[in-house]
Formats: sequence, C-alpha cells, structure tokens
Amino acid sequence: MKVLMLNGSAHQKGNTYLSLLEVGKTLEAEGIDYEIFQLGGGPVRDCIGCGKCSEKGCIFDDDKVNEFVAKAKEADGFVFGTPVYYAHPSGRILSFLDRVFYSSGKAFAFKPGASVAVARRGGASASFDVLNKYFGISQMPTVGSTYWNLVHGWEQGEAALDTEGLQTMRNLARSMAWMLKCFEAGKASGVPLPETERGNRMNFIR
Repeated sequence: MKVLMLNGSAHQKGNTYLSLLEVGKTLEAEGIDYEIFQLGGGPVRDCIGCGKCSEKGCIFDDDKVNEFVAKAKEADGFVFGTPVYYAHPSGRILSFLDRVFYSSGKAFAFKPGASVAVARRGGASASFDVLNKYFGISQMPTVGSTYWNLVHGWEQGEAALDTEGLQTMRNLARSMAWMLKCFEAGKASGVPLPETERGNRMNFIR
C-alpha cells in the first residue's frame, strides 16, 4: 500500500515538506510506503472548464497535473499539504487540484485523504477546511488526527519546533495506516465498494 502526498509549496524543503515528511516517516513505521510529490515553483494553469479532459487527465500537458494523475491512479491514500497565504491555501495548489479532480476525480473515489496546513500563525484551520472539500465531493473518506492537521512555522525549519503539530502529523499517519489496513481487510473479505448513482444533475439556473 502507498500514500501519495502533495507538497503544495513552491519551497521544496520548507515547513510544508517537513510536516509531510513527519507523516511519511510514521507511515513507513506502520508498513505503508509513501511518496512526496513536489509541486514546485513552475507555472500552474487554472482550470478553464473546457470539458476536454481525457483518460490521461487534463488536455494541457505543460505542467505536472497529468504526472500526478498517473501516480494517483496507483495510490491507495492521499495527503495534500499547503502553506497558508492570506488565510487561504496557496493559489497554485488550488489551481493544480481543481484540474486534477475535474479531469480525474474517479481515481480518488473510496481512497482515504487528509489535508495539512502550515502557517506562521493564523489562517491554518480555514486552509485545512478548503482542502478537505475535495474529499467530500469525490467519495473519499477523510482521515483525522488528535487535533486539526496544522503545523506552525515561518522560517525554514521552524516546523520542527512545533512539537504538538508534529505529534498531530504522526497521529494522522497512524490513522491513515489503520484505515488503509481496514480497507484492505474488507477487500480481502469480499466487501464490495458501494454502488454509485449518477446522472441526476439538476441545473435550475441557466
């Protein structure tokens, strides 16, 4: 089993990365593989609602969206990490995830997800809430911890000083590992995935 994590910061080794790494180390101790996917500082397109998604993902192939989609199809669980800008997730992670989920939401269905927000001070819980919205619309069980999944830090490396935040990351990882193992046991016992109804889309405003 493998958890795919997304570092939504342009800083590849900053505090968001350190927080995700704490999750990853604990997952490994629980026998779960992980990968931290770096969004990086390159340009990221917004979704323009063109409706030209394909089996590989988004029609635009000049950034990392489709690379992430390919990995997501093979992953068993997800953690999305973001720095907090103006009490909100980074614009780049939202543009990225909008296109990922719009084009390939079915790749995430029935796989557990968690979000992590890293802030200097305020706005972390609001950012955490925003990222959780992707799970609810995609039939993804949401993984919690012993506090909201928040870590505090400003200068590079300061996240390591937030002992409560890192404890929350470790407990998040243990909850994720437990959930993945339960799902695997259910699958081995022949428990089927729930049936999904589609087609009843009501559009009252035209």
